[in-house]
Order: sequence, then structure tokens, then C-alpha cells
Amino acid sequence: MNATALAALQRKTAFYGAVLLVIGFATGGVLAGAMTGKVSADAHTILASHLNAVLGCFWLLALAFTLPMLRFGEKGLRRLVLVTVIPNYGNWAVTLLKAFLHVAGVGLTGQGNNDLVFGLLNVFVVVPSFVAGGAWAYGLLGTRPAPPPA
Repeated sequence: MNATALAALQRKTAFYGAVLLVIGFATGGVLAGAMTGKVSADAHTILASHLNAVLGCFWLLALAFTLPMLRFGEKGLRRLVLVTVIPNYGNWAVTLLKAFLHVAGVGLTGQGNNDLVFGLLNVFVVVPSFVAGGAWAYGLLGTRPAPPPA
């Protein structure tokens, strides 16, 4: 991957992080509504969603910073960014959804809304987070491949 393309991917990854931070701030407004009873949702779960967005922002910014250090080629770097963006936005969104559904979503219970949240969390958060985190750690091992000759 040439330096220009790598810089563009870093900027795009940082942008995804910045947008998630703004979403997290906006979720803080929803949190205030839930804490005052003006919004019918679980305030503790909205707080978790708010924090998920803020922490997800930092994960994306850390990934953007370390992209030049990773041993992957262009295709691998782009895939890693995608597989990291999905669980971070998913963690915010699904947690916010479960706040309005008033369910835990941490196991199958036979109750439709709870089981839906459980499935969404596993598909969009848990599995992609393990894949992204593992791939990121693996990518930091060893050295970056030399670029092909021009």
C-alpha cells in the first residue's frame, strides 16, 4: 500500500471514530431524558450505550494510528478497518435498542425482544470484536511486508 493510500485509510478510520464520538455525545442527551423520565428507556443501559460509543471511538483512533505498523497489505488493512467499525457502531446501536426494549439480551430466554437483542449482539458485536481484536493483535506481530517494486 503506498503512503498516500495508507494516509487516506488512516484518515477514514479516524473519521469513523470521530463520528462515533459525536453519536456518543448525542446519546448523552438521550440519557438525560431517560434519567428524568422524559424518555421511556433504561437509563443505565443508555449510559452503557453512551460509553460504548466513546470507547469505540478510542478503539478506532488507536487502529488508525497503528495502521502503518501492521503487517497486512492493502486488502487486509481495509478488511480490518471494516471488521472494527462494525462492532463499534453495532455495540452502540444494539445497546441503545435494548435500553428501549428493556431487556438484558445476554442469553436466550424465549422472550422475542430479548432473543433478538441476544442475536444482534452476537452477530454484530461479540464475534466481530473477537475477530477484529485478534486480527489487530496478529497484525502487530512481526514486520510489515516490503512494498512491491515499482
